[in-house]
Amino acid sequence: MRVVVFCHSLVSDWNHGNAHFLRGVCSELIARGHVVDVYEPKGAWSRTHLEAEHGDAPLQGFARAYPELRSRVYRLDALDLDAALDDADLVLVHEWNDHALVRRIGEHRRDGGRYRLLFHDTHHRSVTDPKSMAAYALAHYDGVLAFGNVIRDLYRSNGWARRAWTWHEAADTRRFHPIAGEAREGDLVWIGNWGDDEREAELDEFLLGPVKALGLRARIHGVRYPDRALQRLREAGIDYGGWLPNHEAPRVFARFRVTVHVPRRPYVAALPGIPTIRVFEALACGIALVSAPWHDAEHLFTPGEDFLVAGDGAAMRRHLRALLNDDAMAQALAERGRRTVLARHTCAHRVDELLAIHAELDDLTTELRSAA
Repeated sequence: MRVVVFCHSLVSDWNHGNAHFLRGVCSELIARGHVVDVYEPKGAWSRTHLEAEHGDAPLQGFARAYPELRSRVYRLDALDLDAALDDADLVLVHEWNDHALVRRIGEHRRDGGRYRLLFHDTHHRSVTDPKSMAAYALAHYDGVLAFGNVIRDLYRSNGWARRAWTWHEAADTRRFHPIAGEAREGDLVWIGNWGDDEREAELDEFLLGPVKALGLRARIHGVRYPDRALQRLREAGIDYGGWLPNHEAPRVFARFRVTVHVPRRPYVAALPGIPTIRVFEALACGIALVSAPWHDAEHLFTPGEDFLVAGDGAAMRRHLRALLNDDAMAQALAERGRRTVLARHTCAHRVDELLAIHAELDDLTTELRSAA
């Protein structure tokens, strides 16, 4: 079938984690013989920042890492939806899209579009900015793909959409897997953005403090680190590596012994059960992981077996010390986490779920026509 995706950006992952998952899903669809067309707007902030800081080299790197993927850049005022959606079977519209685009696609579906139309929500704005989310015109969409039960239930209870399904993110195991033979460069690596006031205190307690106290050789990759954050990294003895192309993360994980997960405060406080995609990716790469507290309300993993959980900074120090002093323990933890991802949380699993939702909608239409 033909799948059309409208997203903020496919080619840039600068402060844009949704690109990770979309790349994996699109690659999996293409590998199964489906036709995939991806549209992203001209001037998208993620790509604009990436090119301003690094030029076009990252775009060339993306093309080498994902030779099967392309995106079509459009201007909203010049977008021909008839041409873009001609012969489409399934259309996915991500929530980081202009409200006007979301409305126009819904109206196109209303006016004769024969495709299935789904809105894809992978952010905490349904909780932190409900007014903006309520403003999306979804009346003519078949439903919403939400990356957690809490968000799915908000769409249902608030009447924002007719239907909603949970569709968690997952690891692209074509790219995210253990890599042997890499020279060791340090003890701990963390890949993530600073997050401003969403997790600044948590990063101090669960990352910077333990690294400094244990004297670890550590590196951090990410963007949007203000001067005060860079100063705190220096004080903790942490090397700052800047932006890292996501497809290079597996090789970086292979050069370090452990990593950590420090969720942003909205996910801990209001969105239990939703880890970021970096948890799936790290575990897929076979690196031992220690997490700051988050409630796995949807039983995606087995905390304590797939990864360790530290209730506070002191516990993080204890866990990191234990893993770094016991290679067998770290290897067993990493292998268990990877097995769980391979069994349940790959982009192939998510494509299976997506195709099942598509079939469910087809069956529902058939039933409605028969009843009429």
